[in-house]
Amino acid sequence: MAATSSLDEQIAALAKKYLPVAVSILREAIRIPADHVTSDDPRCGLSNHERPRLEVLKRSIIEHRAVDRPEDVYFDDFGNIVWTAQDPTDGIPPEKKKVVYFDGHTDTVNALRDQWASRVGPGLDSYNGLVDPAQVNETALKRELGFVPPRDEWDHLVWGRGAADQLAGVISQILATKIMLELRPLGALRGVIIRSYGTVAEEDNDGGAPMYVCSKVLPHASPDLIPDAVIYTEGTGDSRLPLGSLGIYRGQRGRMQIEVDVIGKSCHGSMPWEGRNPLEAGSLIIAEAAAKYQKREGFKDDAFLCHGTRTASWAVLQTPSDCAVPERFTFRFDRRLTVGESAEQALLDVETLDSVKDARAKGFTVDVRVPLYTDATWKGFRLNNKQIYNAWITPEEHPAIQAAVAAYKAVVTPHIVEGKVSLIPATPRVSRWIFSTDGVGFIVPSPTTSVGIDVPATKLWVDDGKTSHPAMFGIGAGFEQNTHKIGECVDSRELQHAIAFLSRFPSMLAASH
Repeated sequence: MAATSSLDEQIAALAKKYLPVAVSILREAIRIPADHVTSDDPRCGLSNHERPRLEVLKRSIIEHRAVDRPEDVYFDDFGNIVWTAQDPTDGIPPEKKKVVYFDGHTDTVNALRDQWASRVGPGLDSYNGLVDPAQVNETALKRELGFVPPRDEWDHLVWGRGAADQLAGVISQILATKIMLELRPLGALRGVIIRSYGTVAEEDNDGGAPMYVCSKVLPHASPDLIPDAVIYTEGTGDSRLPLGSLGIYRGQRGRMQIEVDVIGKSCHGSMPWEGRNPLEAGSLIIAEAAAKYQKREGFKDDAFLCHGTRTASWAVLQTPSDCAVPERFTFRFDRRLTVGESAEQALLDVETLDSVKDARAKGFTVDVRVPLYTDATWKGFRLNNKQIYNAWITPEEHPAIQAAVAAYKAVVTPHIVEGKVSLIPATPRVSRWIFSTDGVGFIVPSPTTSVGIDVPATKLWVDDGKTSHPAMFGIGAGFEQNTHKIGECVDSRELQHAIAFLSRFPSMLAASH
């Protein structure tokens, strides 16, 4: 008991001590695309353009001794940055150790730098963060984010694209492995192997990195590579009071892209009767789909994950000019899939819309399909996967979730002063994400041996007879509501406690079963 108590205290103390290091790395990870977006790579920092940021992270991991040796951090063939940590002197054979994966994505969505300045003032920059508080329109900022801490707490905030989604999570992984290595003598890594991933291309193709791991790393792998638990460090905060920050999220809805391609007949805009307008026909399809969603026709609900959704999300118009009937209109629906919904039925629901039938009867070609993700990562790897991403739930009674609750109580709860630390609850809040994460990529067919993955029964993967996945959950600094928004920020006080949690969970899991 004394050793455990000492470990808890030391983890919490080091998480606090190293918070300035974490903030410094985070700010540089946010800033680095600014060196490239106006010169060699306008898309720097986005999906498949992460390399400069990854180089910063690799240097930081080595410099701050988050690995034993420089060769313990590397880029895999997909482009992920991977680093490992364990205690080779603990006397436990590698195949008997608990394997814990950390997963945080290193890409961001478009920074929209000009819009930050025009909408909330020149005092906030999407790469350089808070440069002049006096030139920030706080009223406009609150319109963008909803919740903004009082100005006297802004010193705790780190601003910029990726602060909440989810570079803070990746930095928490770095500091956690550093702390665990330092606290090996107290058992922080006893019986544990950490495989920490900074993944790529998540924003464009969530789950792509785990799909790569499941198809290229885990088949025929030894037990010391197969995870007992996976922690996603996406933000798990909810700014809707009294929910607060740093939830333990044990599931999410799935999602898919449904692409509709409407081909008509172009002609001069002065004689529309000479053509068939795919923009107008496609608009009717979008309108009917929206009306059916508003009535929840064809959508299921789940008490835990919430109901399925569908919304038009993307479009491309091919037209000779702005004074012509277009030739082709292609658009997509973002479809969130809850428990009991299938990608096949969601596709059929669009295929059987009356407006689709009517368009075809009028001579339009209408193709309803699931698109492939064909873009190459920065390392040139192409998954070519269908854009279908499954829902997942880890049962609350699973030992991994119970260990997560215990770890929170051990290193977070004792250090929360209610009312003084912004929105961080002392009591663990177990819930689920609204959005999607890399977790969708760790779902494989059951039995896992059908795809060459031999999972020992002791690893307690979650299996429903159709699919299987390791115990998965998330905890990370940042509010879901702040992601992808102008004024994106994260509270460094959350980052401190996220680091402490990640440092404690692995040994807690190893000791629990």
